[in-house]
Amino acid sequence: MTTLASMNGIELTKVGTDEIEIPTHWYNIVADLPTPPAPGLHPGTGEPLQPQDLAPLFAMGLIEQEASTERWIEIPQPVRDVYALWRPSPLFRALRLEKALGTTAKIYYKYEGVSPVGSHKPNSSVPQAYYTKLAGRTRVTTETGAGQWGAALAFAAETFGLTCDVWQVRSSYESKPYRHAQMEVFGASVVASPSELTKVGRELRERFPDTSGSLGMAISEAVEEAAADPNASYSLGSVLNHVLLHQSVIGQEVLQQLAVFEEPQIDYLFACAGGGSNLGGIALPILRENLDGRQNVKIVACEPMAAPSLTQGEFRYDFGDTAGMTPMLKMYTLGKDFVPDPVHAGGLRYHGMAPLISHCYHEGLISAIAVGQLEAFEAGVLFARAEGIIPASESNHAIAGALRQARAATESGASPVIVIGVSGNGLLDLPAYTEYLSGNMSDG
Repeated sequence: MTTLASMNGIELTKVGTDEIEIPTHWYNIVADLPTPPAPGLHPGTGEPLQPQDLAPLFAMGLIEQEASTERWIEIPQPVRDVYALWRPSPLFRALRLEKALGTTAKIYYKYEGVSPVGSHKPNSSVPQAYYTKLAGRTRVTTETGAGQWGAALAFAAETFGLTCDVWQVRSSYESKPYRHAQMEVFGASVVASPSELTKVGRELRERFPDTSGSLGMAISEAVEEAAADPNASYSLGSVLNHVLLHQSVIGQEVLQQLAVFEEPQIDYLFACAGGGSNLGGIALPILRENLDGRQNVKIVACEPMAAPSLTQGEFRYDFGDTAGMTPMLKMYTLGKDFVPDPVHAGGLRYHGMAPLISHCYHEGLISAIAVGQLEAFEAGVLFARAEGIIPASESNHAIAGALRQARAATESGASPVIVIGVSGNGLLDLPAYTEYLSGNMSDG
């Protein structure tokens, strides 16, 4: 294994598959939190959730993970075999970005855009499909915002021989046609939400006839469909504990890769935050380092101004969907009826934040900022021109937050180590970049 950050006078700029191994276990932050997070509540009784309450929607293997307080949960070999298609994902030293900024900061970025669908989402879709297949079910239903999760689940469902039905938020369905084409290539059935296919969809169309849709609405439709079919499981791409658990492979790899770079300490970590899957995946293993006294990293959640659940929401119990069909979760929320503006970062247009992330934010273990759409795309274009990678619209928020910090460091003469979570590539977001470059993009 490479152990030196510089060899033969050439500075190491990338650590990927040749230097580290795929993690063998998922990390569960619940085992190390100073105070336990609040339990989910049954939507009908208001009592704490029991495993049998979730059984109609989820495979038992996932339910056990959702409730687990174990620190480490072994990754099944079939899942690791699929992970090997793209994991470990690379960690880059952003030397060209540093030069473009003229910054005194050292910048690294973890790039999840190398997965089969171009985002971090298969880290959870693959195990969700695996456990669904193991439970003897044959179908998965889900919602998707930007389309990244829908594509990831379509890929995973095809891998394990399941059928897949996706409700894509209407604004995203209409503005990102190649996202649902991507899902259909993998064999999924995709409809715009709210749709005429479900009772709740028809009711939502009647209540909000001109709605651009929301993740909360799409969740309601997917849940209704799964609950009515004993052969189906509902799959969620963010928010829930087991999703953040699966995503922990990201942060575990970052720590290994920084060791190869001979970078013992991180000062700042920036990651985009909508429902919490990407932020949780990269941040929670690093938060453990903070809790154990090995690091003192300022972890910054970068959310869109169009859906600022952490910076402007309330910390309370709320439904995860618009129709009130899901369990009630203790989280920062803008309210289940909140419909955000149809900004291009569709994966961040959610009314609430993952309970684990919300708990950590409430306890002061992480911080948060809101980033406008124009600032995000300005950062994304600068990043692309420097590093040669076009980031996903969602990732641009994390890049924007990091650029703020890098510029502040230069002004003060400091040299912090900054890590950015780049959650995916933006090759299917090019119409959004065209809108930005033409000067026609609105802020939000």
